[in-house]
Amino acid sequence: MPNFCAAPNCTRKSTQSDLAFFRFPKDPERCRIWVENCRRADLEAKTSDQLNKHYRLCAKHFDPAMVCKTSPYRTVLKDTAIPTIFDLTSHLKNPHTRHRKRIKELTDEDIRKIKERRLASSIQQLISKQDTTVEDSGTKGEPQLSAEEREFRDYLRSLFEVVVLLGKQNIPQPSDKAPEDELDCSNLQALLQYRMNAGDEALRKRFESTAVNAEFLSAAQQTQLLDVCESTVREEILMEVRESRFFSLITGDLVEFSAEKHLPLFLRFVDQRNILREEFLDFLPFDAEEVALVEKLEDQLTDRWGLSMEDCRGQAHKATGTSTTKMKAVAVMLMEKYPLALHLPCSSIALNVHLANTLPFPNVQIVMETLRKIDVFFRKASTRSELESAIAAYFEGKEEKESALKEVGCTRWTGQHNVFDLMVDLLESIVLCMDNVRYNEGGRFTDGVSATAHSIAEILADFEIIVTLVILKNALTYTRAFGRNLQGETLDVFFAANSLTAVLHSLNEVVDNIDVYHEFWFEEAVSLASAMHVPVAVPRLFLRKQRAADMGEIQVEAYFKEYVTIPVMHGIIQEVEDMFSDTNMKALKCLSLVPAVMGQMKFNTSEENHAEVYCNDLPNPDTLPAELHCWRIKWKHRGKEVCLPATIHETLQLPDVKFFPNVNSFLKVLSTLPVLKFEDNTSESASERLRSYLDSTPVRHRSQSLAVLNMNAHVKHDLDVMVDKYCRLYAEDENEAEADAEPTAEDTTTPVTAT
Repeated sequence: MPNFCAAPNCTRKSTQSDLAFFRFPKDPERCRIWVENCRRADLEAKTSDQLNKHYRLCAKHFDPAMVCKTSPYRTVLKDTAIPTIFDLTSHLKNPHTRHRKRIKELTDEDIRKIKERRLASSIQQLISKQDTTVEDSGTKGEPQLSAEEREFRDYLRSLFEVVVLLGKQNIPQPSDKAPEDELDCSNLQALLQYRMNAGDEALRKRFESTAVNAEFLSAAQQTQLLDVCESTVREEILMEVRESRFFSLITGDLVEFSAEKHLPLFLRFVDQRNILREEFLDFLPFDAEEVALVEKLEDQLTDRWGLSMEDCRGQAHKATGTSTTKMKAVAVMLMEKYPLALHLPCSSIALNVHLANTLPFPNVQIVMETLRKIDVFFRKASTRSELESAIAAYFEGKEEKESALKEVGCTRWTGQHNVFDLMVDLLESIVLCMDNVRYNEGGRFTDGVSATAHSIAEILADFEIIVTLVILKNALTYTRAFGRNLQGETLDVFFAANSLTAVLHSLNEVVDNIDVYHEFWFEEAVSLASAMHVPVAVPRLFLRKQRAADMGEIQVEAYFKEYVTIPVMHGIIQEVEDMFSDTNMKALKCLSLVPAVMGQMKFNTSEENHAEVYCNDLPNPDTLPAELHCWRIKWKHRGKEVCLPATIHETLQLPDVKFFPNVNSFLKVLSTLPVLKFEDNTSESASERLRSYLDSTPVRHRSQSLAVLNMNAHVKHDLDVMVDKYCRLYAEDENEAEADAEPTAEDTTTPVTAT
């Protein structure tokens, strides 16, 4: 009679597979953990003896490190093995399938208990209990680790603790490329020495048994340790992503490692507590064309991480400079293959900044790059103080304006929705500030800071840049309120989705009357240039091309209308239409499912008209109309003391939302869209953690693996899992290295001790 696997969504049986099948343990505590991880409510009422006699799990549900093949004919589990690998979501893709093994719906209390219980502590309790049982009964259990193996695992555990500390505290690792840097090369050795002096016997024994002419921890071993740490932490996040099923892909601006550009990858998902999260996963080499880059992204997510791009519901690419065009092409290709991977702006970037970044015009890109330089330049208190002095000089007698601009200067104003309005207001003050810094009276600034100030001043004192700034300021006025609402509360986002037609109408009205609008904008630019004593002229590069082509004379105003104003307006309109297509707007209009939005609309909403976007993601799409009707009635006839939930997060936290499975699924998918801001989440976002890491780490000290550990310091990790994984992957290499390093009778070296 075949053994069937008891795991949900697993159809394996012993007669069809060469996989090992394992009985549920007789020990009640271990058995309880197995049942809890299986998520089958029907097994909870059974005793451990019943489960041991009648139920099995196949080896696919255990970490490979937990499975030992003692011979070609015998496979056993380690005494501490607990099943952790389960498919709890594939049945959602075929909601009409009848399941023999029902998956238990976790309550908030269940989730809290599971999250609070640490696997490591459970394993330690089981080991302790088992040791006691063996001593009391005198029976022989499964083969135990030898003394040497235990010492080696303790040694590895100490090493992993040090490596995790390196990552969390952002301490640079030893670098082969800069061995002369004493600080860089000594950090790991100093930490190991500190732990030995603090009483770490595992490290001390290892150190004392190592020959003085042998390297205590080679570069290859350090790389192996980092790889294991990185993959273990990443797998913790990926397990939660797989449980949630749906996710969005977000990429950041390029990061430099070892003189090569890399693309940061983030995943956005709703976890089992119904909380929206965005986590950093890895860096992808950015050295390929668009088609190859798409293939790399797919390979990373599917083959390496075990996700399905069919479950990707959104994508956002925070590219700048020359990488913008490539990432736009990547987004289009991904949407062609996966239509529901909606391309949307990211909630962490103001829409006007995003639109300007996407305009493929050299003068616009120079403006955006200069804004990024200005942002970095004014992060120091000394340069901000210089800017405040310049503002006071220019706005003397205008106290209200002076106070407002000084307050703006203390913020990250280069990322705000009205950044171009602020830049035009601050332009004269910034140029004066840069001139004061570049002349550097009293030697208050370094040569590097003075050189940066000089380059920024030269760029800003150019009429083409002044005109471009003024045109961006005026052209993006029509999208400013729309973008601010997109980053607002749920109700604001819903109304923004319904105001897109008006925004496009305003932009097209400007294009239809471009002569009139450009005349006003050009006069503003000329007035600003005159105040700054900047000559009004056509760019010299264009004049040289004009002479070479023997073209006729062109007027300054006509040039900037033809080559700046008109292209910028058309570029903005095209990007808005691409970014907010009909499908994207239908998705955002589904926010009317949030009770507060329904109430604002007098419960006269029509989610059914937009539901086809996510129809295949719903557990029971046939019952959607009836369920939506009940959902509206529930809130329309609520008691007077009941407040309408105002956000997706508040709605998902309601205990009775599980009785509306389609609505629940709808809201979870919507929540992952990159354009929606984080709700009720006080923790620092992954993009902010990346920025902090880059700001605090010089390029030559950056490490991809340490960066992953640093930005995911909040992710729980298990050192025992790291040790098991290392032993599985590198134990043979370690043994060979020990044999090669073992001193012979001819060696005259003697062991050394830690001081």
